[in-house]
Amino acid sequence: MSGRSINSVFYAEAYHPIQAGSIDGTDTAPHDNAVYRALLCSSAGLYDPFGDPKAIGDPYCTIFVGRLSHLTTEDTLRKAMSKYGKVKNLRLVRHIVTGASRGYAFVEFETEREMRRAYKDAQHSYIDDSEIIVDYNRQQLMPGWIPRRLGGGLGGRKESGQLRFGGRERPFRAPLQTIPYDDLKRLGIPPPPEGRYMSHYEVPSPPRRKWSSRDKEESSHRRSSIDKEAEESSNIRSYRDKEEHYGERHSVEKEEHRHKGSSMDRSERSHRRISPERGGYHHKRSSLDREEHYEKRSPVDMEEPSHKKLRDREERTHKRSSRDREEGSRKHHKHGSSSDKRRKEDA
Repeated sequence: MSGRSINSVFYAEAYHPIQAGSIDGTDTAPHDNAVYRALLCSSAGLYDPFGDPKAIGDPYCTIFVGRLSHLTTEDTLRKAMSKYGKVKNLRLVRHIVTGASRGYAFVEFETEREMRRAYKDAQHSYIDDSEIIVDYNRQQLMPGWIPRRLGGGLGGRKESGQLRFGGRERPFRAPLQTIPYDDLKRLGIPPPPEGRYMSHYEVPSPPRRKWSSRDKEESSHRRSSIDKEAEESSNIRSYRDKEEHYGERHSVEKEEHRHKGSSMDRSERSHRRISPERGGYHHKRSSLDREEHYEKRSPVDMEEPSHKKLRDREERTHKRSSRDREEGSRKHHKHGSSSDKRRKEDA
């Protein structure tokens, strides 16, 4: 009893019809006819879980959705499951004759991560006012699986009288009595995991993909190629970003240069237009200042220049007349001397 409580449970990793009919997983004999039928199919190999042609897709990316409303359609289910990831494939199981929904479906996601997210979060959610249950694809991933139609399966309702344990809805309870290890080993039933029980509130993890050495090499090669492509795309993107940056910078510099040139041209034109106006303004201002200056001068100051001009003119005429007299006397003297010489030569 140490380490056990009423909430201690464990889950089946492989399917055995007798164990699935036991509440604590320790029964050694079937208790109803359905378990006999399932045991017969299991021992005779009458059921092939991989022989269903409709079961397509990656089982590690597929979930089972049960207890659906009979009014739920493929579109409604796809819309509800798209909240957890990208739905790659969806199969709503219908009656072969009437075409009515059987109340369960298989939904395949793009990645295993999306499948695990839906496995964890979609449990006990509501679609068309019906509370659904979600489980992984036990048909292809659980060894020894027998479906409900052959007396197997998991879960079930009490009123059916065919409860099956070991699944997510109805896990095995930790046994309170002595475990018959020898009988379980003889029947090929896995014993309860002593010391490794889980709480009823813990979510069991679905099986993970088992990678072989070849798969690991292929996945590593694929990952390296993807990383290389991502690196090349990032390099191309960075190169394009640089080109766009330099192009924008060049265009900005060009625009600034053009703006500066246009501003300089405008300033030169405005200077050329303003300078004559300023020159005319200064010229007018200087003439006005001179007129005001002459108007402010006294009459005496106005008369002085005229007297000076008269005196200068008289002096210049006097000098000119005296100069003319001197030149005339000089010419007369020279003429007289030449005439005397001529007389002497004649004599």
